[in-house]
Amino acid sequence: MTTRKNGAPTPKTDRTVAGENWDGRDISGETHTRVGFVDLDLTEVVNTAAVFTDCTFQRARFNVSKHQDAAFINCTFTACSFFDTTFAECKFVGSMFDRCTYELMRVVGGNWSFVGLSGADLRKATFRETRLREADLTGAKCQGASLRDVDLSGASLDGANFTDSDLRGSDLSAVEPEHVVLTGAIITLNQAVVLITSMGLDVRAE
Repeated sequence: MTTRKNGAPTPKTDRTVAGENWDGRDISGETHTRVGFVDLDLTEVVNTAAVFTDCTFQRARFNVSKHQDAAFINCTFTACSFFDTTFAECKFVGSMFDRCTYELMRVVGGNWSFVGLSGADLRKATFRETRLREADLTGAKCQGASLRDVDLSGASLDGANFTDSDLRGSDLSAVEPEHVVLTGAIITLNQAVVLITSMGLDVRAE
């Protein structure tokens, strides 16, 4: 299980909701605080601006759901499915993910700073213009993934695999080439200079 920043404990929940079927439901504008959701079916849910704070999701199914301007603050996701899920301009600050699946998940914009995605299999996920500042991506599997224009400043990336991934426009200042696999990754010339400089090389025009 990924640990929170500075070893902060998982927030305690006040009540548990188990086995509910929200399939196709519109949960826009709802607010949930310190709720434990177990086996929740969120398939094809429509969500605009709902707010979940300090909640836990165990074996929740977010499949084919769409979330716009929603917030999942300091939440915990365990063994959840995000197949073909879309998050647009959503906030996940401080949230933790453990043993989840992310096939065809699309993230556009939003703030995912301080999230815990250690060891996550993001090979078929897409992130675009998303803030992942100081996120924990230690050991993440990102082969072939698209992370375009993503803010990875201060992120923990040791052991992450970005083979054949599209990293164009992303902040790679936290990348230590000797600790990250970058074979075949697509980057820009400016990003190449950043990586070469981080290796201690002196780059000159001539």
